[in-house]
Amino acid sequence: MSGVMKRMGMIFRAKANKALDRAEDPRETLDYSYQKQLELLQKVRRGVADVATSRKRLELQLNQLQKQSSTLEDQGRKALALGREDLAREALSRRAALQQQVTDLETQHQTLQGEEEKLTLAAQRLQAKVDAFRTRKETIKATYTAAEAQTRIGEAFSGISEEMGDVGMAIQRAEDKTAQLQARAGAIDELLASGALDDPSGLAKDDIQTELDRLSGGTDVELELQRMKAELAGGSGAAPKPAIEGGQGQGQASRTHDTPRFDKQ
Repeated sequence: MSGVMKRMGMIFRAKANKALDRAEDPRETLDYSYQKQLELLQKVRRGVADVATSRKRLELQLNQLQKQSSTLEDQGRKALALGREDLAREALSRRAALQQQVTDLETQHQTLQGEEEKLTLAAQRLQAKVDAFRTRKETIKATYTAAEAQTRIGEAFSGISEEMGDVGMAIQRAEDKTAQLQARAGAIDELLASGALDDPSGLAKDDIQTELDRLSGGTDVELELQRMKAELAGGSGAAPKPAIEGGQGQGQASRTHDTPRFDKQ
């Protein structure tokens, strides 16, 4: 049972990993990484600002303690000048206590100053890395976008993209349906011509009827042609008759005139 569960878990992780790879966009991942680096840089800068603020507060406290120490020293001198050694001793004691605080604050100030310098240097280095990453990120994004566009153009030209594949399938289906309809129409025409199918409209004709109609049409043309020839022949035969008759009359007249000349001799 444990083996089956391990196998199911492996299959599930493999499927999830494949789905994540398909859904992941490298440009979005790069932008997210850049955003996280900016957030880290901002935290470092806030840390530098906080350390600088603490250092500045120590400097203000040091200045105040040093002023108080100087005041106590002046007061001790004045008391000693007035013969008040007890007051002078008290003033010097207080000044010594303040001086110990000044020493402690100076030590803390040096520590904070060192931390500030380290954080400032780290912030500068991180800033340089973030700038370099941003440049590289934009370069990778531009290259990825160009490669993606080139791939889509290549897929469009080759017809292997999903969109062009759908168009190609639609064209193929249209061509198949057209060829099927043409084949069906041709088959029906052949069946009607052979008489295997009856035409309820009475317009379809078989081969014999078609041949008879052609011969009948040809006979009508031949008859019309013979009639026209006869008309032309009849018109051309009637026209020369007057000329022949006229010629015969002239011959007879000439013979009439010749006869008297023969009698006179």
